Amino acid sequence: MLDFLAPALAQPGLGWVTCITIIAGIVYGFAGFGAALIFMPVATIFWVPELAVASFSVSALASLVTLVPRAWPQMDRPSVLTMIAFSVLGAPIGIYLLRTSDVTHIRWAVLIVAAITLAALMSGWRQKLSSLRSTQAGIGVATGFIGGATGLLGPVMLLFQLSGSEPVARVRANSLVFLTISSLLLLPSMALQGILTTEAIILGVILLIPYGIGAKLGQAIFIPRFEVFYRNIAYAIIAAAILMGLPLWD
Repeated sequence: MLDFLAPALAQPGLGWVTCITIIAGIVYGFAGFGAALIFMPVATIFWVPELAVASFSVSALASLVTLVPRAWPQMDRPSVLTMIAFSVLGAPIGIYLLRTSDVTHIRWAVLIVAAITLAALMSGWRQKLSSLRSTQAGIGVATGFIGGATGLLGPVMLLFQLSGSEPVARVRANSLVFLTISSLLLLPSMALQGILTTEAIILGVILLIPYGIGAKLGQAIFIPRFEVFYRNIAYAIIAAAILMGLPLWD
């Protein structure tokens, strides 16, 4: 009766991917970013990128319950909802590239985007951007495109958020809500393009539990006055994930 679970449970590296999912959830819980930057480089060692992106998007359901309720009242609602709406427009093009491109090319794209993002964050790079709706719309489209192609929704939006002068709590809330809801809104486009398979859904549901537990734990241990410390921990874990994911080790 449970034969339909067999292909998902037989996926290579499921134990390793589950472990990295817990770590990604913890970092996402205390830093408000970094989950995909940690998950995607490692998951694509074992799984084809389409499966990794689709299953991770399903697992975002966990954050909808564990993190979003607390973050929702703290976010800049007009800005975040504008970016979410426009991310939906960019996502189908990115998903098409994910579906039609060579696996190795996508893996390198994931690592390059992650490495550039990490370097920008660690260097303290800031580019002051306009808070106009047109700018937010452009950020949303770019985020949806890159997220659809690589599973990395965070980089563009995160660097945009850090370019402002908003309090840490609001930046963190903006990121949490945007990344969670945008991940979920990728699912219809994935379904239409045929990569949201039964196997991806089952794996996403399996990963939902460890991801949710990790996110809740990360949120519980977060202390605002130590925000820099948590951010540095996130940087170190992201760097380790990028190095692990290099196709050179294959």
